[in-house]
Amino acid sequence: MPARKPFSARLWPRSLAFRVIGFSTIWAILTLIVIFTLITTLYRQASERGFDSLLSAHLFNLIGSVGVSESGQLTGAPDLGDLRFSEPNSGWYWSVEPASEGVHGNLHSSSMTTTIPSPTVAEVPFNSSFQRSYSTDGIGDEELQVFESEFVLDAKNRAARFRVMGNKTELEQEIATFQGRLLTYLSLFGVGMIAINAIAILLGLQPLRRVRNALAMVREGTAQRLDGQFPAEIEPLANETNALIENNKRIVERSRTQVGNLAHSLKTPLAVLINEGRALGGAKGQLIADQAASMQKQVDHYLQRARVAAQRDSVVYRTPVTPLVQRMVRVLQKLKPDVSLSLALPAADIVFAGEREDLEELLGNLLDNAMKWAKSNVAVSVTPAGAAGLFEIAIEDDGPGIPEDKARDALKRGRRLDETKPGTGLGLAIVADLVNEYGGALALDRSAMGGLKAVVRLRSLQ
Repeated sequence: MPARKPFSARLWPRSLAFRVIGFSTIWAILTLIVIFTLITTLYRQASERGFDSLLSAHLFNLIGSVGVSESGQLTGAPDLGDLRFSEPNSGWYWSVEPASEGVHGNLHSSSMTTTIPSPTVAEVPFNSSFQRSYSTDGIGDEELQVFESEFVLDAKNRAARFRVMGNKTELEQEIATFQGRLLTYLSLFGVGMIAINAIAILLGLQPLRRVRNALAMVREGTAQRLDGQFPAEIEPLANETNALIENNKRIVERSRTQVGNLAHSLKTPLAVLINEGRALGGAKGQLIADQAASMQKQVDHYLQRARVAAQRDSVVYRTPVTPLVQRMVRVLQKLKPDVSLSLALPAADIVFAGEREDLEELLGNLLDNAMKWAKSNVAVSVTPAGAAGLFEIAIEDDGPGIPEDKARDALKRGRRLDETKPGTGLGLAIVADLVNEYGGALALDRSAMGGLKAVVRLRSLQ
């Protein structure tokens, strides 16, 4: 069962650009929200202070414009300088009412077509300056802000109650209009800022894409090192990668040299043993010669494995599959003209992520095995695998095949299922080892032609 990814890995994609842009976008949105809230709060406070100051000024103007006659009649023709006080039901009103004995009559603005009640002193008390402020419903269902004061009009302590009412709904509408415009401007600014930020981040990460492309070229074998100018932050990474590639090449070359030296050092003693065994003659001589020859094959086999293991992780090998398969099929068809050999290749060539000699040995063993056991037909096909970066080579024949319970034994080194056929029993074992060294897979199955079907899956370069 595959391991579950950490929650953070599932929540955020692995793309560095996406993460940086995502975090910067969230930060920009939060910043704009804070700015919007702060500006609208300050604007509301300033608007409300201005609104209250206007009502207070109108109230003092109203007080200065009204008097009382000797008979106690309220007199005066207040002009507050605002046409809204003369428009009926405009939401802007003023009124003057008696507040003590000996005063009678009422004055109000022409905009006030009906009486607007006020709360009792117990509900909204006056302050020490005999003023109070409260909200109430207007004539047209608008909300009113009321400034009210009681003022003594003459030496007889006759007082009147003065009220100035402003349309608070208009104030709220103005604030809402300002908020809408501010939100539009900040949204446009935010979209532009996020876009510019994303472009800047993508341009800033461009050197990483260059490094990725350069690594892909190295992996595909079209380049030997990371070339180009990189920023100071990335240059150490490029230098270390180039040093790693060079070190990898030195390890491969040293391993090959050691393999070659070992092969040469063993070649002569084994040849001497084989010759001496043949010269000795008899059963013992033949036994010595056969065992020495077997040792030579075993040494060749394990030297081959050591060479593959030394270079399998190298990132600089690439082998086109189609021309190699075509050449090997032509050679084997000439060696076995009595066996019909069909070939199916993909439209686009596939590139094997490994050395040509290894693919040749792998195909050579499978084709030789199929041609040896086939009655009259062998089929070879190369196809891209379902997963990206993989391809399959299928070789099948119309021979006797391998029983299902014997397939595992056929992959063991030196194991021969039929001693009447020539061979060492190392062919399929070598194939299995090569495939395993390259991280691939080998499957033996029953062919539709009746014989064995060997399917090899290996890594390809994109």
